Amino acid sequence: MPATSPPVRALIAEDEALLADALSAQLQRLWPGLEIAGIAPNGMAAVEQALALQPDVLFLDIRMPGQSGLEAARELADEWPDKRRFPLLVFVTAYDDYAIQAFEQAAIDYVLKPANDERLALSVARLQTRLKDKNDQGLEKVLAQLRSLTPGIPAVQERLRMIRAAVGNQIRLIPVDDVVYFEATDKYVNVVTADGEALIRTSLRELIPQLDPERFWQVHRGTIVQIAEVAAAQRDDAGKLSLKLRKRPEMLAVSRLFAHLFRQM
Repeated sequence: MPATSPPVRALIAEDEALLADALSAQLQRLWPGLEIAGIAPNGMAAVEQALALQPDVLFLDIRMPGQSGLEAARELADEWPDKRRFPLLVFVTAYDDYAIQAFEQAAIDYVLKPANDERLALSVARLQTRLKDKNDQGLEKVLAQLRSLTPGIPAVQERLRMIRAAVGNQIRLIPVDDVVYFEATDKYVNVVTADGEALIRTSLRELIPQLDPERFWQVHRGTIVQIAEVAAAQRDDAGKLSLKLRKRPEMLAVSRLFAHLFRQM
């Protein structure tokens, strides 16, 4: 008897349980050979389950509490094993002209929620075709697609020049020019200078549009570095990229998503 192919496995990430169950039922009706390997209630759980289950297809709600579907996809791309094919991505979104236009330009599939059978069937057909193409979903291609999708952060008119940060019971004023890098820590961002550290109650997402993109580069989902403070970029034996700083002893990890920024180095 000829060997049977393993079933195609999908993971759904959706914070609304009723919508997740409805999407699961629709998929099983439209694609009988599809196995729903799991349903994740948020982006963090989606990353954890995807790494454990290694599904063939990942349906990600674009807006979830804590970590969006896009943020989850970016983190997953950074953590994904080198020798495993990355899952095909389908973003699930409420009607949003900007989001739809961005997905179409990035050639990443999407469905509107609540999904109707006709549109979901089209997505299923596309996925089935792409799964047959062994060269379709190389990780470099996925990274390029994810880079082209911006989170829709509003533009800021004026760049940040001075940072008010808490140091013990005091408020310290730190010129942006003195910052070596910013690092996300839970609900805070750690502002690291050559001679110290301080916390600000904000997020990297809120901070990024206030910084000059020519000077401050995001190099990891939780790190922004002042590029003038980088002395060198180097790879370890596993191919992981890290940055050596001019005025700090620690090395900064660079995620796969941002490694292309340092190819010339």
